[in-house]
Amino acid sequence: MKAYIYIENDVFLSAKAFGESGTFFGELVFNTSLTGYQEIISDPSYAGQFIVFSMPEIGIVGVNDEDNESKEVFASGMIVRELNEQYSNFRANNSLDAYLKKYKKIGLCEVDTRFLVKMIRDYGNLRAVISTEIKDKEELKKMLFSSAKIDEVNYVAQVSTKNSYKHNKGAWNHITKKYESISSSGKKIAVLDYGVKENILNELVNVGLEVEVFPYNTKAKDLIDLYQKGKIHGVFLSNGPGEPKILKDEIVEIKKLAEAKIPMLGICLGHQLLSNAFGYETYKMKFGQHGANHPVINLINNTVEITAQNHNYNVPEEIAEVATITHRNLFGDNVEGVKYKNYPIISVQHHPESSSGPHESKYIFKEFLELL
Repeated sequence: MKAYIYIENDVFLSAKAFGESGTFFGELVFNTSLTGYQEIISDPSYAGQFIVFSMPEIGIVGVNDEDNESKEVFASGMIVRELNEQYSNFRANNSLDAYLKKYKKIGLCEVDTRFLVKMIRDYGNLRAVISTEIKDKEELKKMLFSSAKIDEVNYVAQVSTKNSYKHNKGAWNHITKKYESISSSGKKIAVLDYGVKENILNELVNVGLEVEVFPYNTKAKDLIDLYQKGKIHGVFLSNGPGEPKILKDEIVEIKKLAEAKIPMLGICLGHQLLSNAFGYETYKMKFGQHGANHPVINLINNTVEITAQNHNYNVPEEIAEVATITHRNLFGDNVEGVKYKNYPIISVQHHPESSSGPHESKYIFKEFLELL
């Protein structure tokens, strides 16, 4: 299919499309990962975004049934230099094209992604509209500027579970081709689902935690009641999409959980929401950090970890007034992790669950267990 993309800085391009046909809106972000495209596009944190892959060859390993990070694809679509329609991998059971068709999302190929990545780097994240139906530049421009900005949409409400459920799968073992079965530590946690990745839940189970997932708008009083009755021992605040500051009600509820001195771990959006709950407002980065190759220094033991990242917003330096900064990103020196001084709370900006990405930060889940 022929497709057209109009970007808010007045760039207009044509390309080939795969996956679903139609007209789609989103914000452009680039991802520097060399592998793991299925995990990336199924991450709910990409809701409302077009993912530009800097890796030029995409589609080589197809897709499978085990590597999805959520029940569907919430990203607006993906943009790649070269689509490999003929996939080759012993775990694959379908093509990337068929995968996008299944979830009704668009892909673009035969695009100069190097040009797009450099443009995003220079201009910051830009809004775009992609269409296989409309080829008139002025019409697409009018549609784009009348559409909602990503900072105005509550994507968390779209991606969160509607009902609570228990999760008991451990991590996928590529050798045995089974999910790990782990002995329970006896500690139970409530996960507030702002767009949680499947593999985060798997890793929580992997360290022996009993996990129950709750909708994003669950009231603090209900969780405090469970904690006081010994039915949970802590709360996990998940990753998720969009602007954290528009989640005003959720920030108020998190503040109540903190004041109740409930042990908590926050990852990505959860990390940002905690900062806002303590009165330190997050800010939007120029083009965010998205990839599986970002070096982070652990300031506690002075070691460097290679991490997976996916965020457009960040915690301010002033958080040091109430928390010890435990991690810093070596690409931008920004805050990557904190331990709150007078509360049993830790949080990190990067993704320690290693999906997709390296395994070096998995110890965070064990630290949470020890905190409980």
